[in-house]
Amino acid sequence: MAKLRVELAGLGVDDAYAVCEEAMLSVWIGLVVTYRDGFYRWQEGVVKRRHLGTDPGGCAIRVARRYAELRADVPSWWEELAKTLRGETAEKYP
Repeated sequence: MAKLRVELAGLGVDDAYAVCEEAMLSVWIGLVVTYRDGFYRWQEGVVKRRHLGTDPGGCAIRVARRYAELRADVPSWWEELAKTLRGETAEKYP
């Protein structure tokens, strides 16, 4: 996960942070990456995705692209999730 964080930072996603003893990386509220069974997997809201390779660079490219898409067009599930996780006084964006 440390390599993935470095790759993401190189792509401009520098606010990702580790959770669950480095087994999970939170990129944005609702966009979480895990490494399990030799594969990188990520979840955005309730949708689960998997990077078919085992390379952190390839996964970082796909996650950074999706991160940019989500930030540009915030999905409907994000507002409710942000309120649930942060409370009613949550800022509009993390």
